[in-house]
Amino acid sequence: MEGALPSVVAGLVDCPVIAVPTSVGYGTGAGGFAALLAMLNSCAPGVAVVNIDNGHGAGCLASLINRRCRPRKRLAPSP
Repeated sequence: MEGALPSVVAGLVDCPVIAVPTSVGYGTGAGGFAALLAMLNSCAPGVAVVNIDNGHGAGCLASLINRRCRPRKRLAPSP
C-alpha cells in the first residue's frame, strides 16, 4: 500500500500527478523500492514517477509540465 496514493489521486483529478517515493516510512518499504515498484505499476493515466527521494527531479518535471500548459503569446501579423 505504500505506492497506492498517486494512482488514487490520478483517478480523481484531471491533471498530471507526480509521484515521489520516499526511502523512509512504515512497514517493509525496502528503502523505497516497494513504493517505487507500486507507483511504476499504476494503471491510472497521468501518473509520472520519479526516483526514490528525488524531489528535485519532481520539481523539474512540474516545471516542464507547467511550461507546456502555459498559453503562448501570439505575435501580431505583419502589415
